[in-house]
Amino acid sequence: MATNIALVGPGAVGTTVAALLSRAGHSVVVCGRTPRESIELRPDGADPIVVPGPVHTDPGDVSGPVDVVLLAVKATQNDQAAGWLARLCDVHTIVVVLQNGVEQVEQVQPHCPRSPVIPGIVWYSAETQPDGWVRLRGEAALVLPSGPSAETVAELLRGAGCRVDCDPDIITAGWRKLLTNALAGFMALSRRRSGMFRRDDVAALSRRYLAECLAVARAEGARLPDGIADELTDLFRNAPEDMGTSILTDAENHRPMEWDVRNGVIIRKARAHGLATPISDVVVPLLAAASDGPG
Repeated sequence: MATNIALVGPGAVGTTVAALLSRAGHSVVVCGRTPRESIELRPDGADPIVVPGPVHTDPGDVSGPVDVVLLAVKATQNDQAAGWLARLCDVHTIVVVLQNGVEQVEQVQPHCPRSPVIPGIVWYSAETQPDGWVRLRGEAALVLPSGPSAETVAELLRGAGCRVDCDPDIITAGWRKLLTNALAGFMALSRRRSGMFRRDDVAALSRRYLAECLAVARAEGARLPDGIADELTDLFRNAPEDMGTSILTDAENHRPMEWDVRNGVIIRKARAHGLATPISDVVVPLLAAASDGPG
């Protein structure tokens, strides 16, 4: 069982996993951009978990390699995390990429070419609060691929209280999450939380957009059901009205958004298959402009 663990990127997603591992008795080296004495998770209905720091900000200050790296920076920050990966990884290090999108392995592997890289699909709602602590709503759940490296990580995380499924069809699992992320982009454009999907007009638009995304997903090999557009639209309509998403948080705080790995990828993959994306052709430029300007 792997015991030496490092977290790179102590945002909401990373803090959640690191805190659960810490509560289970594991020592987690926390690496980020901002020095802090500790990081804190407050699960709904449970006691807060404080992970002792410090949060390291210089790769030269940590010892490596480690057994497992949890890479939880935004996909837009992979290049900035390269120094951490170089310090922490060797041929025996398993890198778990807790990021959005369906291109995690191809984007991260060049930064740690000797290490096995596995995508981690995050299915939990965690939000960083203004005071810096992270709120976790519900159970921490992840999907990993099948295989020895993934099973090693799954055993580690299950022992910490995470629900982890190892899915041999990681393509379908990844695209299911991507469709969810893509639809959440509507919240960033409207600056509204999930209550907006209770509007019938927004729900109708959501179904049309997801049908467009589904065609691309299937062309890429995902075996998603016909009813996925209704299923995911209902997921957002039935969520708490104040439920947010990381892309909305970035928009509200005027930070660059992951519009390309969550929404732009739909257009890029569609073009490779000769598929039309009329709704994406409107959504993606608006998200890009909201994220990156100018203006």
